[in-house]
Amino acid sequence: MSESEEPQRESMDYDVVIVGAGPSGLAAAIRLKQIAEEKGAEISVCILEKASAVGDHLLSGATIETRALDELMPSWAEKGAPLKTAVTAEKFLYLTEKGSLPLPVPPQMKPPKGKKNYIISLGELGRWLAEQAEELGVEIYPGFAAAELLYHDDGSVKGVATGDMGIGKDGVKKDSYETGMELYARQTIFAEGCRGSLTKILFEQFGLRKECDPQSYGIGIKEIWEIQPEKHQEGLAMHTVGWPLDSRTYGGSWMYHFEGNHVSVGFVIGLDYENPHLSPYDEMQRFKHHPAIAKVLEGGKRIEYGARALSEGGWQSIPKLSFPGGVLIGDTAGFLNVPKIKGTHTAMKSGMVAAEAVFAHLMAEEVPEQNECTGYAELLKQSWVMEELYEVRNIRPGFHKGFIMGMLRAAWETLTCGKFSGTLDYNHGDHETLKKADEAPKIAYPKPDGVLSFDKMSSVFLSGTTHEEDQPAHLKLADDSVPVAVNLKLYDAPEQRYCPAGVYEIIRDADGNNPHLQINAQNCVHCKTCDIKDPTQNINWVPPEGGGGPKYANM
Repeated sequence: MSESEEPQRESMDYDVVIVGAGPSGLAAAIRLKQIAEEKGAEISVCILEKASAVGDHLLSGATIETRALDELMPSWAEKGAPLKTAVTAEKFLYLTEKGSLPLPVPPQMKPPKGKKNYIISLGELGRWLAEQAEELGVEIYPGFAAAELLYHDDGSVKGVATGDMGIGKDGVKKDSYETGMELYARQTIFAEGCRGSLTKILFEQFGLRKECDPQSYGIGIKEIWEIQPEKHQEGLAMHTVGWPLDSRTYGGSWMYHFEGNHVSVGFVIGLDYENPHLSPYDEMQRFKHHPAIAKVLEGGKRIEYGARALSEGGWQSIPKLSFPGGVLIGDTAGFLNVPKIKGTHTAMKSGMVAAEAVFAHLMAEEVPEQNECTGYAELLKQSWVMEELYEVRNIRPGFHKGFIMGMLRAAWETLTCGKFSGTLDYNHGDHETLKKADEAPKIAYPKPDGVLSFDKMSSVFLSGTTHEEDQPAHLKLADDSVPVAVNLKLYDAPEQRYCPAGVYEIIRDADGNNPHLQINAQNCVHCKTCDIKDPTQNINWVPPEGGGGPKYANM
């Protein structure tokens, strides 16, 4: 087919297009429809979701504070929301290699007075929210990844286009080729989650990060286990700090007991870690051998695995939230409350506030210059989201000087609600923190025993990850020479370790010479860690063909 015969992309028009069917995007869609019904207005809303089904790519610890859900849908219990296990007991431990010391549970982790926190599956919550949205008339299209930004002649965002499907690795169109669809919107809401691929472009296009600190990230690695009934304590939420991490590395764990003799167990490590020999995946695996954890898991069965990055920067790292033609919500903007270890409620509330601002913007008699919904940021400043994040703004950056100083800073900030402090800054990106390989101690990780600890490939299998093999790689290298000339030479190829899915391998010939980087893109669980931590920012994560990636059931 010649270029002149290239099929034209079809298009559809909506009032609002939302990119991403996570909690923030779904909450925004529901609130838009609620407001329209209250005002007797009509508004068309569409959500694009790259996963093959809503919830397939959602992963969190997760405990949820219901504040936003209470506001969005006060009758959520009667409507069958999947909040089944209330948190009834909490523990906070400092781990040494063989022992543990109980610490006071930070007050931020506790629910507001008269409320309960719940242990949930974020995927289940997403699926339920999608049902509520569809009942209100929201159109949801899973399996379609938003791959391209569309612009008006004046440079404002016009909408997005989904990726073409049916293109082979060689770039040649297969018999199954289908062009992408263009979706035009009066306002486009980006709810892509952490390190959104289109959001990165928006940051540069509109200078949205000029007035904020660099974002700081963590990687969360999670497993679900079915344990022996006598070891199960339904409603227990336990968190730990300390071992196996050194005092310079930020991180900690969770273990949540929920219904059906199941526990969610996971480990988070700040991606500002310094040692290039560190492997977040292997830290998680050896953590499970600690006596306090092993005694719960022994005799049980691991049934799910997954990983994802999370935005930890908080108040200081929130970018400009509106731009001509659209707004940013949820974790793509960075509303996680790190000391609370919760972000679903703040993500949902950001979507709800955006819905109110966008609706008012669309109904206004005069459209502001370049169609920018500036009212969103103003409304958000007046909400409890920003108040909550401001109070804890210095707790995460307080750990940059090590664990002891971080705990002391956290205690002070908690005691004073952040009212008597300045604001600590992040002054570098997480990709800038790695020491050279010869400047950092090597870490000898024990081999997995197949009982409590496991290799990466068996873990990826449990994630349900699949990708169409004959498609262009969605992990793009800006310069093919960098993995060997820079990463291997200076940092001992850290991508082999910071990826929790075995995507990156240094391959050599039989004589051990001629190293090159092999990218096993089919293993990718879409955590985006490579995009964040690569020391030269040479790796660019873009969406694969729609529907590819993990298929989380209850994460």
